[in-house]
Amino acid sequence: MREQVAYLTREGYEKLDAELEYMRTVRRREVARRLNAALAEGDLLENAELEAARNEQAFVEGRILALEALLARAEIIEEDHSKEIVSMGSMVTVAEDDDPPETYHIVGSAEANPTEGKVSYESPLGKALVGRKVGDEVRVNAPAGLLVFRVISIE
Repeated sequence: MREQVAYLTREGYEKLDAELEYMRTVRRREVARRLNAALAEGDLLENAELEAARNEQAFVEGRILALEALLARAEIIEEDHSKEIVSMGSMVTVAEDDDPPETYHIVGSAEANPTEGKVSYESPLGKALVGRKVGDEVRVNAPAGLLVFRVISIE
């Protein structure tokens, strides 16, 4: 069974690829040094530093595997999309009532980060925005209740 495609912006792909390279080169060496130092301390049964180093090694190797799998199934979102309809890769500015406008970048779930304004196309807000045009009213069911936005611009 083929794994689901991971949609990424070019920037998101490059960021994850750089993290993978860092984990493979720098972090692996750091953990290896830490493991060797802990092994040199002796008394393997009560060596807390060795246990911590092994846990860190497991984390690093797990992250490497996760990044490799993600990048292997990645598809770059082409950002030369229409500025008339919201799609993956769009920068969308919306406003709710009299609140100041907010801009969101519609991305794949792998690089979604709401604190950076990156919203997954699979999220409630992303689903509501994709396919919309400037001037459209968008309704989103959120934990705080129904939110109503108006699409101000699409870049």
